[in-house]
Amino acid sequence: MRITMIGSGYVGLVSGACFSDFGHDVICVDKDESKIAALEAGRMPIFEPGLDKLVAANVAAGRLTFTTDLKSAVAGADAVFIAVGTPSRRGDGHADLSYVFAATREIAEAVTGPIVIVTKSTVPVGTGDKVEAIMAETVNGHDVAVVSNPEFLREGAAIGDFKRPDRIVIGTEDTRAMQVMRDVYRPLYLNESPILFTGRRTAELIKYAANAFLATKITFINEIADLCEAVGANVQDVSRGIGLDNRIGSKFLHAGPGYGGSCFPKDTLALLKTAEDYETPVRIVEAVVQVNDNRKRAMGRKVIKALGGDGKGKTVAVLGLTFKPNTDDMRDAPSLAIVQSLIDAGATVRGYDPEGMEPAKAMMPEIAYCKDAYEAATGADAVVIVTEWDVFRALDLKRLASVMGTPVMVDLRNIYPPAEVERAGFAYSSIGR
Repeated sequence: MRITMIGSGYVGLVSGACFSDFGHDVICVDKDESKIAALEAGRMPIFEPGLDKLVAANVAAGRLTFTTDLKSAVAGADAVFIAVGTPSRRGDGHADLSYVFAATREIAEAVTGPIVIVTKSTVPVGTGDKVEAIMAETVNGHDVAVVSNPEFLREGAAIGDFKRPDRIVIGTEDTRAMQVMRDVYRPLYLNESPILFTGRRTAELIKYAANAFLATKITFINEIADLCEAVGANVQDVSRGIGLDNRIGSKFLHAGPGYGGSCFPKDTLALLKTAEDYETPVRIVEAVVQVNDNRKRAMGRKVIKALGGDGKGKTVAVLGLTFKPNTDDMRDAPSLAIVQSLIDAGATVRGYDPEGMEPAKAMMPEIAYCKDAYEAATGADAVVIVTEWDVFRALDLKRLASVMGTPVMVDLRNIYPPAEVERAGFAYSSIGR
């Protein structure tokens, strides 16, 4: 099949590369000429493990190409995926759909035959209806179907998630579109990955509901962690104890500094705004958003407490800046709020991250950036583990303690056993234990 992917960011590039690996002919389109030039030169605009090799292999095979020319890419395509950004709109928190609708209008002007338009971007309920209306205004004489096909990719594990999905959700009641989408996902269908066909509005809501539920699990265990600290319990044991219940499950029950990234913050907020528009408030999600926002600043206060209650004149080494490991994504990363609270308290902050240094510099220019964890810790009064990169799981703790002014560690991801850190000479503080 011939597939066109509008948008060569995280979702578009990963999806396009994986579709081409299935044997489809894929053209990835983007307005950013520098991004397309970089992709044609083999340079990835994002860090995602294995993506560079996947792209290179399919470019070499002639199945994956890149262009800024949307019109030629759409002409003759069997399916066109819209995978542009839908950030939170300034001022009201609604999803900004301007990129989606702009892409739709350009696609409509380029259609030359029967085609399936697929919204891969995360969009609020009813967006597919508006896309369909825009197409109808411009396209005459061609069979056009609009489908919702939300993505469920985890940054850092996106290729595996795409090729071995828990489910594939396809929102359409159009018979021809159903067959096209079956053909698109045929390699996964043969591997018995479950394909769930629903109404288009249902598919749009599934993505938001899924992310809101996962965000709720994270926030729930974070509040339980606070209770554990107050009563002298161990949150890791609590997590294991409840996660072994198959009705609950163990995933997303790891206490930490709060969720961030490109999905959970904006999707929970967009769901709240949709519920508000339809006068059906979702109080649980409201609480999740509020608690998560408060938690990030609270983690900064936790560091100050470990420093004796006063951050003025102190130096803090922050290890891990991205919102999670195996990505360079800094969007809504907990480190942003934590670092700001430390600076507000009068501390000097040094940072290190294996992949997120460049995007972090643009967002936190006031901190010093170091070549590794040991440089960041040299002379510091405290070291804070914010992101659980593997490289931070194997630190030489005695060496780390020896280069610090006062060896204090605040482990916001609970990656070390307390006794091990204390044996290395640290005063140790963790989450919920």
